[in-house]
Amino acid sequence: MAEGQFGVAGLGVMGQMVALNIERNGFPVVAYNRGAEKADRMRELSTGKNVQVTQSIGEFASLLAKPRKVLIMVTAGKGTDAVISDLRGVLEEGDIIIDGGNAHFPDTNRRQEELSGTGLHFIGCGISGGEKGALLGPSIMPGGDKQAYRLVEPVLTKIAAQTDYGPCCTYVGAGSAGHYVKMVHNGIEYGIMQILCEAYDVMRKSLGMPAAEIQQVFAKWTETEISGFLVEISATCLAKSDGLTGKPLVELILDTAGQKGTGKWTAQTSLDLGVPTPTLSMAVQARILSGLKSQRVEAARILRGPQASAAGDRGAMVSALFDAVYLGIVTSYAQGMALIQGASQEYEYGVNLSEVARIWKAGCIIRSRLLDPIRQAYESNPGLVNLLVDDRFSAVANRTVDGLRTIVKLAAETGVPATCLGASLAYVDSYRSEFLPANLLQAQRDLFGAHTYRRLDRSGVFHTEWEDQQVM
Repeated sequence: MAEGQFGVAGLGVMGQMVALNIERNGFPVVAYNRGAEKADRMRELSTGKNVQVTQSIGEFASLLAKPRKVLIMVTAGKGTDAVISDLRGVLEEGDIIIDGGNAHFPDTNRRQEELSGTGLHFIGCGISGGEKGALLGPSIMPGGDKQAYRLVEPVLTKIAAQTDYGPCCTYVGAGSAGHYVKMVHNGIEYGIMQILCEAYDVMRKSLGMPAAEIQQVFAKWTETEISGFLVEISATCLAKSDGLTGKPLVELILDTAGQKGTGKWTAQTSLDLGVPTPTLSMAVQARILSGLKSQRVEAARILRGPQASAAGDRGAMVSALFDAVYLGIVTSYAQGMALIQGASQEYEYGVNLSEVARIWKAGCIIRSRLLDPIRQAYESNPGLVNLLVDDRFSAVANRTVDGLRTIVKLAAETGVPATCLGASLAYVDSYRSEFLPANLLQAQRDLFGAHTYRRLDRSGVFHTEWEDQQVM
């Protein structure tokens, strides 16, 4: 067998699928995993294929053609650091390490710094698509060493999902840009998923619709402008019956959700950069609230709410719900893109938002029809400050905001939490407001802390003695 052209270190499900994807596209693979179980599983999956599997880090390096190209596919954090440490003992100057995990971008910055004097190249690379995408074509978001990227570009662009606008892979930007963009991708994912869950909850509780009817609504939405992977899988989940009871399986699943950190990191960095992402941030809070199951069960016995059903034209409400979901999804993309733009300016990433939208068009979890007009918006105006002020999307917002307002009102009247739908409406209403009540807030701050304020009618900084007695 010829020397391997590409190495994959870490043979969990994602590592296995990516390795098979690379081999299927014509590149011999050397796959490494220290543990026997995953290595043996890889041997089974790659029988008859141009894949060599080893459990020795030294043999792994010896089988790779120089400059060695190694994709790390292990759990982010200490596991990644351990593999990099092992690789530093066997790789040589000019070799390339690609971290394909969901790394926190500050860790990517640290690893780049640690490797900067070793002669080894480092690429922080976001990969989205799950198990199926990893095998058949994910969205790939590499960043960091641009010279090194050019050496691995033929492989990464070949194994990525393919569209009419090219492969869903591009050099995202300098430094930790690749992992930052992937982090925000996941933040958008959190927002859209929660919006769809709230739409399900409104139909189930406020409108009294059974799962079969809700499934039909989601199925119809897959044929509209908001069609995308997350809408499609929502319809699929709602269509599944439980083999034991015959009931809709979704109704038998415990209502607590977990998270792996990327959504939380998105919320944290938005605060650090001063870029508002209320829909994405509240999606994280919704998951945290879902985890309080025992407390919620007890609170349900104590705290009263309105009757969770509504009278009126169900068809009209479902139509309004479509508009609400449409605008909620748009605000999720708008907030995520604005956050990437802010980070690109702060950290000098040099991200092209049109290219980001292009490579999210297929392969990744947030792929949808909306990404074509999003790509066009940033292509025609690279400096676009917010998607909502693009002509196409301002028209969408103006057309759908009444529907969103109707559904948030319905949810409030029926006691159904519209965590992200409400946050999306507040975001739109805040962004379109020429005047916000921060004037009173500034007066309050000046009163209790002498923080000063500025005036609308004259320049300068002012402080007022608001009352004679000091407030403690």
